[in-house]
Parts: sequence; structure tokens; C-alpha cells
Amino acid sequence: MSSLDQDQRLSPCCRDKTTVSSDSSDAAGPASTPLQGLKLASHAVLEEAQERGRLKCSKCGGSRMFFCYTCCSLVGVSPQEVPLIKLPVKIDIIKHPNETDGKSTAIHAKILAPSDVTIYTYPCIPEFEKDKVVLVFPGPGAVSVQDMLQCLLDRSHDSFYEPCTKRLKTEGLQESKVYPLQRVVFIDSTWNQTNKISTDERLQGLLQVELKTRKTCFWRRQKGKPDTYLATIEAIYYFLKDFHEHCLAQEYSGEYDNLLFFYSFLHTVINKAKRLAGKI
Repeated sequence: MSSLDQDQRLSPCCRDKTTVSSDSSDAAGPASTPLQGLKLASHAVLEEAQERGRLKCSKCGGSRMFFCYTCCSLVGVSPQEVPLIKLPVKIDIIKHPNETDGKSTAIHAKILAPSDVTIYTYPCIPEFEKDKVVLVFPGPGAVSVQDMLQCLLDRSHDSFYEPCTKRLKTEGLQESKVYPLQRVVFIDSTWNQTNKISTDERLQGLLQVELKTRKTCFWRRQKGKPDTYLATIEAIYYFLKDFHEHCLAQEYSGEYDNLLFFYSFLHTVINKAKRLAGKI
């Protein structure tokens, strides 16, 4: 578990410095469009950390920048300087053992929402109540986030949920404990390695949800895969955004934008370096 597991609040210093991201460095490219207009905490702390360069993780001694992807802890940045986010559902990430830690975006979610995100390394998979958990993964039987709620209600065969979900829509997250969806599972792996996890018998029977209309802007696009195959942090963010709008029936006002706090900064830095190298 992360050393950041604590009460979830956006620290005052971050809240006061919230900015709207334009990602102007890549505005001409269509892939950058999803990152425009995000309500993000200031990236000034990351810019300063970048100038200082890599530091040793106090736990494992590894050379890291911003955070240690091995220890799930910040490096060269204090917890008060980054946003901490409370999520409406628990997130479980099943990580492929061969996934390179330094290339995975799953760690972003764990650091920014530590109380609500757990990362397991396959073959470790927790036990799930299958009528209260969904797996976000594409497939022939996958449904949209919009249809997910009804599918879960149909599976539960419990009329108790219907009035509760109606009350949830009007009262907000305070009533989330009665909502039929309790956990959301994501697979963290290269797409060529996902089959071993997605076909594991322990995940069979989970309702599959697919984010069919979202497109990735990940800088490590996998050759031969469609642009609807998202990076892990992108999938978590877009699921929660759709969940907020279609299941909680609330207007989205950037509640989960800071899940892309590190991702959006790295997107800008890496694309800038590619342009200077003449690669884009």
C-alpha cells in the first residue's frame, strides 16, 4: 500500500492554483484535443522538480522523478503540492507481471487517489461480488457506461436498488454506499499481453464495459492497435467522467480531471521533445 493512504482532500495550495489546461504546445494535433480544457492543479511543482532532476527514492534507492513507481510514493514533491482525489467507486487495477513499471500510467491513479485505488500484480486477483463489479475491457459482450447501470440492476434481481439509485441521482455521492456498482476493474498491460488476464476464470462473469467513443493520446501508441485502446489512466478517467454524467446524472465540472495531473504534464513534455527532435 502507498504511504500516501490518508484522508482525501485537495490541499489548499493546490486548490488555489487550479488552472485550465490548454495543452497549447500540441494544439495543432488532433490527439491533444482530449487534454484541452482540463481543470488541473498547477504544474509549477512538476516544472520545478523537473529542473532539479532525478532524485533517489528514500525507500528503494531508485533514481526517480516526481514519484517512485516501485514504492508508490512521491519523490522530490510533497503530498501537499499534488492534488488528492476522492473517487465515487473503488478502482482495482490488475497489472501484468511483465508490464514495465516505469512505462505504466496505473501508478498515477494510485498516487492521486490512494484511498480508492489498489494495484494487484497478476496472478493476484481479489475475490469479487460479480453483480457489483464491472471489468473495463473491450469485447463482443461489452456494454457502454450508459447501459452499465441497467445491466447491473438486471443482474442483481433486487428491487431495493431502483429507489436507491433514483435517490442517489438527486443527492449525490453521499448515497454511493447503496449504489449497485462497488468496484471497477482495469487491466494494466500492453494490449498484446492482456489475453492471459482477461480470460482468467476469476474475471469471468464480470460485466464488461467498453469506452468505445474515447481516443488515446498516449505517446506510446502500440502498433496495429486502434486509437480507442486507451492507456490505463485514460481509461480510468474517461470511465469516471461517463459514470458521473450518465450514472450519477450530474453535470461534470472537472471533478476527476486531476487524475490526469501527471499524464497531461508528461504528454506536453514528451511531445515537445519529439518536436525538437523532428519526430512529429
